[in-house]
Amino acid sequence: MNDWTEDVLGAGFEARTLRLPGGAEATLIRYTPEDGPVTGRTPVLYVHGFTDYFFQRHLAEAVAARGYPFYAVDLRGHGRSMDAWTAAGRDANMINRLELYAQDLDAAADVIAADGHSGLALLGHSTGGLITSMYANARPDRVTALVLNSPWFDLKGSWSDRTLVTQAVYVLGRVSPRLIVSRLGEGYGRALHTSSGGEWDYDLRWKPYAGFPVRAGWLAAIRRGHRAVGRGLDVRCPVLVCTSGRTGSDAGEIAEQLGTDVVLDVAHMHARAPGLGQTVEIAVIEGGAHDLALSPKPAREKYLSTVLDWLDAHV
Repeated sequence: MNDWTEDVLGAGFEARTLRLPGGAEATLIRYTPEDGPVTGRTPVLYVHGFTDYFFQRHLAEAVAARGYPFYAVDLRGHGRSMDAWTAAGRDANMINRLELYAQDLDAAADVIAADGHSGLALLGHSTGGLITSMYANARPDRVTALVLNSPWFDLKGSWSDRTLVTQAVYVLGRVSPRLIVSRLGEGYGRALHTSSGGEWDYDLRWKPYAGFPVRAGWLAAIRRGHRAVGRGLDVRCPVLVCTSGRTGSDAGEIAEQLGTDVVLDVAHMHARAPGLGQTVEIAVIEGGAHDLALSPKPAREKYLSTVLDWLDAHV
C-alpha cells in the first residue's frame, strides 16, 4: 500500500506519516520533479529548527536539480506533525529529551532506504543542526554526510548569562518542565513573511512570528545537547558548517534581520564546529540570514551552491 499523499506544498511534493514509539508521529516529505524521481545519488534529508517546519520549496528544487533525491521531516510536535501532538495534550514544539528525535530520524531513514536509496546526507538548520549532529554521532552507520545551516551550539549572550540560565533551567526542567521561561521576538519572522513585506509565504500557525513559548524542560534538553557538543562529538562522516558572516541584533532593522544572524551567535558556531569530528569545514556566507536558505537572493544562491558543490566533492 502506498502511504504517500499529496503534500500541502502541492504538485511535486508528497507526505506520509511516520508512526513512532509511544504514539508520537512525525511527517516525512519527499520531492519528485515533473520529469520523475531522482535516483542514483545519496538522498538528502532536511531537518528544520525550533518554531519551524519544512516549506522551502526552492531548496528541494535546487537539491534535486543537482541529482540528489530530496526529503524533509517535520519532527514530532512541529508543522504537519503538530495537530496529532497537541491533540494528545502536549505543547507544540516541546520535548524534554533531544535523544527522542533519533526515533523520528530513524523512521525517516528507514522509509528513504525502502524507496531504494543508499546512504543519507543530513541537512540540519538551527536546532535541527544540533539534533542532526547528535544523531550523526550516535548513528555513524546511517549518515554519509552532515551539512549544518546556522547550527545552534550555544545560547546567545555572555558567559555569565548563559551559565546562570543553564543552572536555572536544569532545576526548573525537573520540577516544572512546562514553565515558560522565555519567548522569541517577532522581528525576524516579520522580516521573512510575505504578509509583513518579506519574501516567503508559509503557515503562520506552524511558524508564528513570535514562535512558541520556550519552556524549562525543553531548554534544559537543549542545554544538555549544547554541553555534549561543547565536550566534543565523534562524527565520522564529513561535516560542512555554514554560517552567516556576522551576528546581528534581533531588534535591528529589516536589512539586519535578513543580512545577519539575529537569532544565534556566529562565533559560537565557529568555536564549536571543529569539535564535531575529524573532517569539518566551515563556510561563511556573507549577507546571510539565520536560515541561510531564506537569505536575500545573492547570499541564498551562494549558500545553495556552496552546499551542493561540497556534496558533489564529498558524497
